[in-house]
Amino acid sequence: QVQPASNSRPMAVPIAHGVPDAQDVPYPGTIGLQIDATDLATGAFRVVETVPVAADAKELILQLPAWLPGEHGNRGPVAELAGITFEAKGQKLAWTRDPVEVNAFHIPLPAGTSEVVARFIHTSPLRDSEGRITVTREMLNVQWEKMSLYPAGHYVRQIKVRPTVSFPQGWTVFTALDGKTQSGAGNTVTWAETDYETLVDSPIFAGLYAARHDLGHNVYFDLVADKPELLAIKPENLAAYRNLADEAVGAFGARHFDHYDFLLALTDRMGSIGLEHHRSSENQQEPKSLTDWAAYDWDRNVIAHEFSHSWDGKYRRSAKLWTPDYRQPMQDNLLWVYEGQTQFWGLVLAARSGVQSKDVVLGSLANYAGTFTQTAGRDWRSVEDTTMDPIFAARKPKPYSSLTRNEDYYTEGALVWLEADQIIRDGTGGKKGLDDFAKAFFGVRDGDWGVLTYEFDDVVKTLNGVYPYDWATFLKTRLQTPGQPVPLGGIERGGYKLEFKDEPNPYDKARMADAKVLSLFNSLGVTLDKDGKVTASRWDGPAFKAGLVSGMQVMAVNGDAYDADKLKGAITNAKTGNPGAGRPIELLVKRDDRFVTLPITYADGLRWPWLVRTAPGTAPTGLDKLLAPHASKLPVGKAAK
Repeated sequence: QVQPASNSRPMAVPIAHGVPDAQDVPYPGTIGLQIDATDLATGAFRVVETVPVAADAKELILQLPAWLPGEHGNRGPVAELAGITFEAKGQKLAWTRDPVEVNAFHIPLPAGTSEVVARFIHTSPLRDSEGRITVTREMLNVQWEKMSLYPAGHYVRQIKVRPTVSFPQGWTVFTALDGKTQSGAGNTVTWAETDYETLVDSPIFAGLYAARHDLGHNVYFDLVADKPELLAIKPENLAAYRNLADEAVGAFGARHFDHYDFLLALTDRMGSIGLEHHRSSENQQEPKSLTDWAAYDWDRNVIAHEFSHSWDGKYRRSAKLWTPDYRQPMQDNLLWVYEGQTQFWGLVLAARSGVQSKDVVLGSLANYAGTFTQTAGRDWRSVEDTTMDPIFAARKPKPYSSLTRNEDYYTEGALVWLEADQIIRDGTGGKKGLDDFAKAFFGVRDGDWGVLTYEFDDVVKTLNGVYPYDWATFLKTRLQTPGQPVPLGGIERGGYKLEFKDEPNPYDKARMADAKVLSLFNSLGVTLDKDGKVTASRWDGPAFKAGLVSGMQVMAVNGDAYDADKLKGAITNAKTGNPGAGRPIELLVKRDDRFVTLPITYADGLRWPWLVRTAPGTAPTGLDKLLAPHASKLPVGKAAK
């Protein structure tokens, strides 16, 4: 029904933007930033920040970073700031939160104010449901962007900061920041003045149990662990990380850092992370991933991936993703280069170095390809459209990710870049590959650790310089167009094929065992935890069609109490040609307080994806050559200038 004209009809109030855009001009003076990180019981970081202001300033606007580098979205945790006060000359100042940009605080200044002292607490999460845990009794992670404010109106590279942090007694501190001095019995650390952009890009891992290893090329392996024995990496396994430094420098042909720190937490207490920075990376692996080398082969890709980002993502960055501050929105459309090619290099460098075995890397590629054979969302949504996911989906779980898609620019992007590598190899008789693109695109200006931006056409131009081909159409079809075939071109050109077997590949087998889950995504179309609770249901899969969806719990299989082996046995028995063929698999399922029996019609047996070699003979194929070690021991050389 149309509203009568006599009804009240409001008019929009214009939005007043009270925070100025960033200008590339210096901020006057140096900010003093002091953080007390000694409270392990509450996990609270207590911050005192002293901000100089110009003599004639009438207002100071301080803001918490909102659009966070590496997060690809607006996720600054302003809700975790508490106890906020501002003062000048010993007097508290009034403040108001900006009604449009709620990360910003407006502070009117009395005449003659020369500096403002801000005091606040970053209340870090204590439970996973509150966010990522960053403090435990053995370690902590300082991420400056979550516990510091910066003045509006300036490029962050133009804001100078001198940081100081107090740590628990006896802890070892790791960061890429320069100019460290210690005081207060060694637990208070101050670093040299730096700019705010570099500060945010230089997080800290600190811990009670710690070790550091020199990997060559001014690359360091900085470890913190839940227990001291978890640090005991064998020499031959540490050598794999030295190989990783060699392989990465060799592949990219330059260093875009003067020194680099792998920050690695061996923990199941501090929250999981894999986050890139220009001269360091934040990484978490399972506690025994270095000491039980074979069992945790599947878990060790994160460092190879994040290290690759020093070149791809931090140095070379798409022009619309680079921003002058942490207020301007990022545009993520070329993340299939930033993350997709990094996913590719993470796998390649892990295999070349021995950080992961070739079989596990092949299993990872099989997992990606197998997943896309069952992803209904590929019919309506392009890979490039998934680059917007970090912005509007904020990386939260989805009811039916096979229909909605997730951030597939990582994994489908990697398969597309694999195909590009094999096209170049085929076209040049094996003389060139994506290594040549890496050197030409990422390996320019050795020693430069600024940011060199690019657009789509720059990617195409560099590819054509390596091997002339219709790369623009290739990339637009594979990445910007929905409804494409599963991206198997690189696998097949590389001398392999995707095949499904009734046993999981090494990667899937190990990750399922560690997580205590049963993934039947490629068969029944469902994933269950150790108690039979459904954690995912594939859209239009057999389980979905029978009504089995997330949140339910499987209690019995064909009348017997549930366990994973019984369900696998029932699927095998129902396979065409077996004694139970033609009969539905009956699952007794609990949903809320109701029990129901669901018959599932499915006869194709257990199916896990594998890459199987198709090339005759034993000579290495294109994919074999890609994953084989490339760097005979490179000279360490001097630090990049």
